[in-house]
Amino acid sequence: MNKEEKLKILQASWELHSQVETSYLNNPANKGDSEWLEKQRLLLADMALHLLQTSIKPGEIKLDRMRDNLHAILTIADQFLPKADLKKATEKLYENI
Repeated sequence: MNKEEKLKILQASWELHSQVETSYLNNPANKGDSEWLEKQRLLLADMALHLLQTSIKPGEIKLDRMRDNLHAILTIADQFLPKADLKKATEKLYENI
């Protein structure tokens, strides 16, 4: 993939990010509400877009950003897959930095 193609994907991702983030911010749900998991799905999509942006951005990948993106994704996903113990897996992301 060349630099121009990456930049097109980045542009599209920012447009998607804006839509997802707006939906997240407009969702009034609080933890414990029936719509809470829907709001968390939006947050998960938002974080996935950040990981896409970190991964596809031209130049060397910023490992600290990638680590933070993965931490957020695993933390949010943990409530959807509680038996996978994803929150515990986040601890290893920051070992030996």
